Amino acid sequence: MVTKTRARVNQNGRIVIPAAFRKALGMDEGEEVLLTIEDGGLRITTLKRRIQHAQQFVRKHLKPGESLADELIADRRKAGRNE
Repeated sequence: MVTKTRARVNQNGRIVIPAAFRKALGMDEGEEVLLTIEDGGLRITTLKRRIQHAQQFVRKHLKPGESLADELIADRRKAGRNE
């Protein structure tokens, strides 16, 4: 798999992400991406991948069978009863 390539920035500030890179990253047409400046370079990440990364991070800190969604729903119901 190719992991480096060269591209040119056009007059409108656009670059084209090569098809092989889009395919390797599972990027679809119209997909939203996040741009980050890191260590003097530009990092392009799909929003879908950033969400997956955040979910994996949170899962590492949960106990087996623990559900943050269930806890949130229970908290909202409790708050509703106290209103």
